[in-house]
Amino acid sequence: MAVDGNSFEVTPETEKFLCERLLDQTQPISERFRVLFSLRNLRGPAPRNALIHATKDPSNLLAHEAAFALGQMQDADAIPALTLVLNDLSLHPIVRHEAAEALGAIGLESNISLLKDSLDSDPAQEVRETCELALSRIQELKNVGENNQSSTIEASPFLSVDPAAPASCSSVNELREIILNEEKGMYERYAALFGLRNHGGDEAVAAIIESLNAKSALLRHEVAYVLGQLQNKAASDALSRVLKDVNEHPMVRHEAAEALGSIADDQCISLLEEFSKDPEPIVSQSCEVALSMLDFERSGKSFEYLFMQAPQLQEAA
Repeated sequence: MAVDGNSFEVTPETEKFLCERLLDQTQPISERFRVLFSLRNLRGPAPRNALIHATKDPSNLLAHEAAFALGQMQDADAIPALTLVLNDLSLHPIVRHEAAEALGAIGLESNISLLKDSLDSDPAQEVRETCELALSRIQELKNVGENNQSSTIEASPFLSVDPAAPASCSSVNELREIILNEEKGMYERYAALFGLRNHGGDEAVAAIIESLNAKSALLRHEVAYVLGQLQNKAASDALSRVLKDVNEHPMVRHEAAEALGSIADDQCISLLEEFSKDPEPIVSQSCEVALSMLDFERSGKSFEYLFMQAPQLQEAA
């Protein structure tokens, strides 16, 4: 297996195995996530097309993760497919939201008009807010390019393509005031969130936890995602309350489940086991994937096929 920058080169046999296994609906959801996490490290038409097909999967969790992966890969060739996903109102809002975020992550000005159309017409607030974010991100990239500035928009210490550049101010109190201010725009609040994340420290984590009370489900879901990135045990109780709240938006509960899997203390694991039977598939499958990842980690094995010493191709038969 050769490594080139952020991508990998594998044998044609391994690539074929991964693509077929991703789309095999008879496989457990955790197994398909193992494959998806591997494919997002590859480049080329076969991995891209497999992920594109997965955006229409019956599992909304897998479909949204496939759209997220295409955005993180910043593959411009995926734009037509992501546009179709964004415009398909028969798909779950969590999937359409992720398609909009992916188009913002790719960051081309040609995506502006279609994002504006969805901003004006999509019935789901979380999708409209994501379009607002994506448009602001593309505009910031454009401004940086026009002014010949060096952009910090990609410089995440967590190796993620974030929906907003972290706010440049260094005061935790100022960032806290911004993220908790319901009058501020979504992009500014996201920027404050990533600024707090990058700042770290107890006060910053406390401010992030406090913002789980925001009115926007989109912002709450990103807050839970960031708490998972930070893996700070101080967030365990707050994330547990989110997961237990059956009236919370599934996209927020899903991110809370994944974040609890990252924290991985005994209380978190017990809760994930309990809610792996939740009637909402987005939540139950998130718990199942998180528990599977923990099992691999504890056994000293890689969850992703690409980091195994020898992918077991015979399993594809």
